[in-house]
Amino acid sequence: MTQQHPITPPPELVQQWVSEFWGYAETGKADASQLFIATRAAQWGADQELEACCEWLGKRRGWEDVSVPLRADRRPKPPSLKEQALLALSKLPPNRDCGVAHDTIRRALEQLPDNE
Repeated sequence: MTQQHPITPPPELVQQWVSEFWGYAETGKADASQLFIATRAAQWGADQELEACCEWLGKRRGWEDVSVPLRADRRPKPPSLKEQALLALSKLPPNRDCGVAHDTIRRALEQLPDNE
């Protein structure tokens, strides 16, 4: 399962599920534990469906290579700390006072391994 997942049910839907479970309208909002469990359940279900689709595609002639890019597109990995730092640095306006420091920091970040 991925670390950061794009599938999160809205709190109103979780509250509706809680009400359906108890058989009457719950007042207030779903609590943190209910939101956490509902979110993890939705993510698990979505991951199971994605894996089933990838397996199905893998069994079809001519579609075997589709599952790898599909999985990568539907469950992208979050940007690495290096990528986040380079992006943040690129948004800083270089000026005469910190131009050399800006360039030095950028070059140092670029030399870090990509898996960090």
